[in-house]
Amino acid sequence: MSPLMLLHVVTGTVAVLAGAIALFATKGSKIHRAAGNTFFAFMMVMAITGAIVALQKPSMITFLAGVFTLYLVATSWVTIRRIAPKIGVFEVVAPLVALGIGVGGIWFGLEALQSVLKLKDGFPAEPYFFFGGLALVAAALDINLLIHRGVRGHHRIARHVWRMCLALYIATGSLFTGPGARAFPESIRDSFLLSVPENVVALMMVFWLARAMFTQRFRDA
Repeated sequence: MSPLMLLHVVTGTVAVLAGAIALFATKGSKIHRAAGNTFFAFMMVMAITGAIVALQKPSMITFLAGVFTLYLVATSWVTIRRIAPKIGVFEVVAPLVALGIGVGGIWFGLEALQSVLKLKDGFPAEPYFFFGGLALVAAALDINLLIHRGVRGHHRIARHVWRMCLALYIATGSLFTGPGARAFPESIRDSFLLSVPENVVALMMVFWLARAMFTQRFRDA
């Protein structure tokens, strides 16, 4: 294992653990903030190293996932750090990045469909379209943020939640059901156990989104 790949694995593992703590900790508490900051820092390193490794293979689906994860974590972190609505260079650049990921995902998906084996770097079109479609949705929400000159209240919390949780979902999938699954015994890989963490993250994302949007707790956040 190369030093870069080792760094990717270590930072990804720490990020998933920190993300799990942040997910279940009381929102706004010291534990939540500390775990969230740790998650942000390690996820940034994990995503950057993963994207570099993917380019070296090459594996464009992994590259897209790495860049998209980087984008999700950065936009989520900036959203929660800025209490007052604000539009700056970051908010202008963010939708351009998301659009680039979206167009790239659609492009590579079409390349897969047009190939003899219906594959691009060993993957079918569907995962490319999946990441591309999600990135285009994220870009549309970023453009909406620009139009409304920032995001406020429970919409701000919801933006933070779904982006951080989706990034955690991607990292968790990579660790437990993706390439990281090779570290587990075959008996565990053949069971449902490795899919449990992903499902828990997805359920918690829905739970916190519902609390943000349909209760009074975060109305003035």
